[in-house]
Amino acid sequence: MEKRNLTCIVCPMGCALEVTLEGGKVLSVTGNTCPRGEQYAREECTHPTRVLTTTVRVEGGERPVVPVKTAAPIPKERLFDAMEEARSLSVRAPVRIGEIIKEDLCGTGIPLKAAADIGKGRNI
Repeated sequence: MEKRNLTCIVCPMGCALEVTLEGGKVLSVTGNTCPRGEQYAREECTHPTRVLTTTVRVEGGERPVVPVKTAAPIPKERLFDAMEEARSLSVRAPVRIGEIIKEDLCGTGIPLKAAADIGKGRNI
């Protein structure tokens, strides 16, 4: 039997969770003050995911980069590969918030979207 201690990140309460696992399966979760904490602990111990936030280069824009984020969480083990792919991308200004920068980031099936508007540069 294995025990893991986590801090829940679902809400500002930051409950101290204790998860009991056996053979990779969650047997129990304690310390949560709401059902969302239990769900978070179960997912974090069996299939952790994260929303990726980063920037992508902008060509001809009023700013050199645009903030981007995945439209949904991606598997945690794919974060470094996804960052590497995002680093290789560039877009042409103008860029609009919500615009899809990459339809399927790193084979996850999750799009990478712009998180801000970037207009064209003045001298372009």
